Amino acid sequence: MSRAALVVIDVQESFRQRPMWAYASQPDIVDQVNRLVDAARRRGDLVVWVLHAEPGSGGVFDPANGHVRLIDGLAAAAGEPTLVKTSHNAFTTTSLQQVLTLAGIRDLTVCGIRTEQCVETTTRVGCDLGYEMTFVTDATVTFPTPHRDLPADATVAQILADPRTLSAEQIVTRTEYALAGRFATVRTVAEVVRHLQPGAVPAGA
Repeated sequence: MSRAALVVIDVQESFRQRPMWAYASQPDIVDQVNRLVDAARRRGDLVVWVLHAEPGSGGVFDPANGHVRLIDGLAAAAGEPTLVKTSHNAFTTTSLQQVLTLAGIRDLTVCGIRTEQCVETTTRVGCDLGYEMTFVTDATVTFPTPHRDLPADATVAQILADPRTLSAEQIVTRTEYALAGRFATVRTVAEVVRHLQPGAVPAGA
């Protein structure tokens, strides 16, 4: 196994249960993630799957409701860890760092949902922990995001109509600006797939 890993964060059915899923920035997220997973497996990189759970919440992230599972079309292979977190980043409430340390991994490629939330937060924490981070923007998903003063019970229509709402495209752009050159190398799926050809050297090696 190489010293690199792909971490797939929160690409789970929970998000598809929300009305805002219709406005996802990357509706073909399953295909994009599978391209990364296939390339990582061919090179012998570790693939780690992460799910988000909020036990007892009664919502779409409550495991009792059956949505804390990978979206159809994604599946972990034998030997690929599936970790369940209760924090925004994939490190704090899981054994992710121990898994990576035991495998001798120092280079992480991350993708998943949401772009500016769990994926970005994992990227920042991973950088602070000393990992070489690659953030694959077009293998992440985010949604239009309301202004902080909009009521928490605002409908999707109200969120979309509010001129203060940030579009998914604006959020993606801001995330790339925040991470690039500071916390991660920002790449596309196509760039990462080329980089993960057998014989390619992991970033930072």
